[in-house]
Amino acid sequence: MQPTAIRLHANDDVIIATQQLIPGNRIDSEDLVIADMIPPGHKIATRAIKAGEAVRRYNQIIGFAKADIARGKHVHVQNLAVAEFEREHAFCADRHDTPQVAEPATFLGYKRPNGKAGTRNYIAVIASVNCSATVVRNIARHFTSELLAAYPNVDGVISLVHPSGCGMNSAGEGMLALRRTLNGYATHSNVAGVVFVGLGCEVAQVAPLIAQIGGVEAGMLQSVNIQELGGTSKAIAKGIEYVQAMLPTVNQYKREPLPISHLIVGLNCGGSDGYSGITANPALGGAVDMLVAHGATAILSETPEIYGAEHLLTRRAATPEIAEKLLDRIRWWKDYTSRNGGEMDNNPSVGNKAGGLTTILEKSLGAVAKGGTTNLNAVYEYAEPVTAKGFVYMDTPGYDPVSATGQAAGGAQVICFTTGRGSAFGCAGVPTIKFATNNVLWDRQREDMDVNTGDLIDGVPMQVISQRIFDAIISHASGEKTRSEVLGYGQDEFLPWQIGAVM
Repeated sequence: MQPTAIRLHANDDVIIATQQLIPGNRIDSEDLVIADMIPPGHKIATRAIKAGEAVRRYNQIIGFAKADIARGKHVHVQNLAVAEFEREHAFCADRHDTPQVAEPATFLGYKRPNGKAGTRNYIAVIASVNCSATVVRNIARHFTSELLAAYPNVDGVISLVHPSGCGMNSAGEGMLALRRTLNGYATHSNVAGVVFVGLGCEVAQVAPLIAQIGGVEAGMLQSVNIQELGGTSKAIAKGIEYVQAMLPTVNQYKREPLPISHLIVGLNCGGSDGYSGITANPALGGAVDMLVAHGATAILSETPEIYGAEHLLTRRAATPEIAEKLLDRIRWWKDYTSRNGGEMDNNPSVGNKAGGLTTILEKSLGAVAKGGTTNLNAVYEYAEPVTAKGFVYMDTPGYDPVSATGQAAGGAQVICFTTGRGSAFGCAGVPTIKFATNNVLWDRQREDMDVNTGDLIDGVPMQVISQRIFDAIISHASGEKTRSEVLGYGQDEFLPWQIGAVM
């Protein structure tokens, strides 16, 4: 039987409703009478809270009472707010060894000449600048499913276009992030062949990008310059010629059993709700602990959505330097939001609040649960190549397409994406597994969801759901299409982080 409400920690000041509650309903386990209309996923005060007092969920502060709150009352935006308070970062205090399994699991992947492994086998046509987007799209569109039927081991020809590449500081943060992103995709283990397309006069020149990449398989890295070739039609024809020449080589790759230590898994959440930190996120965290024990890598991101919970990560840092680097990124974000007229607590979104999340502190505490419990072994800037094993962090915005694009550019061959409101999303060239946090979403929007975690509320053990997630990662890494792949998501969601002024 599903409980009426859930207490997450003995020290919490709130419990979480699992169904619609009305005044007069009784929660026997708390000896509590409901005083308000309480939607599912929302919080109920279990004690009288004075104005200004801290309010706890997960045994962590999620905000401060804006007014007196009586027992049984709805705790939400009308009476809870963020305020500054000191956190105990305790660098490395929870650092511990993670035993490795004797016989790591395997998946069916594509082994690349550089020793890396792909979960998909694509050719990518990449725009260096927005001006070449139309040419890029037309090159990729030429390769229909009927034409590619002759190459059964090729997953497709994808177009990667973006709104940037010019009108920006050639040596600024934005250009550095863009170059890392484009290079990351060009060298991605899910991509066997690449055609860069530039206009010719843009700031993000193609030649330096290719020079950074270095040696690749002969004929598998080509470039097209629209201006040098004499215009759009000639550029499209040249790009088609290059891709056509690559197809036989790409088709020679075949799936083979490989240890999952090759896997880099990106962790994201979108459309979070009050259940996210109870079901999908901690269950995914359990699967991450399993991945790490098998030698794989998992990337937590979305810096504005760990704000207020960063102390939980610094405690797990493998070294003080790693912890300090994470705090440096938090400081950078405080400056970044300030100079753009924002604040770190501009979150949660309208949908997050409707789902029961009130403050960024509450949202972040649930979000970090995706990272499991193992040591934090590295902190990376956006789209930086991920080389460390185990649990790591990449600095990204909380905006899902930008965050996932950075993780993929860093090397993630699989994205795990939890959602409570029903995000419709897929990452370009990278299978994106979507996890429903609650049964209602699973039933309502099943065409977009891959795995349900809402039955944890019905009593299914957490370890069973974590194993379900772990098995899904292996299955989708081995070629089973995710719902977002079936529905055609990915190419339009490729979105590098645009930092700085557009000039």
